[in-house]
Amino acid sequence: MLESNDYFSGKVKSIGFTSSSTGRASVGVMAEGEYTFGTGQPEEMTVVSGALNVLLAGETQWKTYGPGEVFNVPGHSEFYLQVAEPSAYLCRYL
Repeated sequence: MLESNDYFSGKVKSIGFTSSSTGRASVGVMAEGEYTFGTGQPEEMTVVSGALNVLLAGETQWKTYGPGEVFNVPGHSEFYLQVAEPSAYLCRYL
């Protein structure tokens, strides 16, 4: 079953799903803006289009990820995103 979520007054939208090849995951789109997300479990984020400028918990340097690039977010942490143009992502819950 698909689960739809809206965050930040509709500026981030995602659809959650589970599949045999991906496991539990969500796909979504982010409008331009700055966002803070919290995680319950580790996540693997793949940028599908656009770019995400990311600051992970415990890091001091922002890093930009483009299409096809992957970054991992530790469980039970916060991470920060700066989005300069509408961007799409795939999030796998590990």
